[in-house]
Amino acid sequence: MESQPTDPRTLSVGQRVSILVKALDGAKRTNEALANCSNGDQMVEVLLDASRKLGLGLTRAELVRTPPIRDWVWWKNKEALLTIGDAKPRYQQDGDQGRPAAAEATNEPARKKFLGLF
Repeated sequence: MESQPTDPRTLSVGQRVSILVKALDGAKRTNEALANCSNGDQMVEVLLDASRKLGLGLTRAELVRTPPIRDWVWWKNKEALLTIGDAKPRYQQDGDQGRPAAAEATNEPARKKFLGLF
């Protein structure tokens, strides 16, 4: 008995995203396009095009809500959650957006920070 091919659009969103992620493995042109995107919205457009070509029927909303693509888009739009050295953790940087750094505003030299392991 021959099995009928399953229409990917009948699968759950998670399963369709999984198929998309597996299809991206080794897809040189698509991966280059994703790497050249300047923000998450451009990444979603590339992924929507890939979904369309694979017949997965994924929507923008499904892509931005479903891991791991949700996480890829977040990382493309943001910086790392935690940085080591003179930079502050991301959660502290968010409050300073659009304002000059304290050292720049007062013309004082930036203080060096030491990360001790005691």
